[in-house]
Amino acid sequence: MNKLKERWGITSNRQLIIIFIVFAITGSLATMVAKPLTILLGISPDYWLFWPLRILMIIPIYQLILIAVGWIFGEFDFFKNFVKKMFQRFSFR
Repeated sequence: MNKLKERWGITSNRQLIIIFIVFAITGSLATMVAKPLTILLGISPDYWLFWPLRILMIIPIYQLILIAVGWIFGEFDFFKNFVKKMFQRFSFR
């Protein structure tokens, strides 16, 4: 836990727990939002590109929800920097 706190630049266990909660909520919400979105776009599970397209849709949805939920929990700056690092890893500068 201390290595993670040091790596992320956080100081308290409370902040670490909030960050874990935000990650859990965000992952669940991103998958829940992607399902009706694929149906709305007319992409059925029978289509051979269903899963690759759904995963590609989840990535930006996840980023947006991560910042929004992080803001709700008072950790906007942490998650803004986290998303920025994630975009740099994807080479979207």
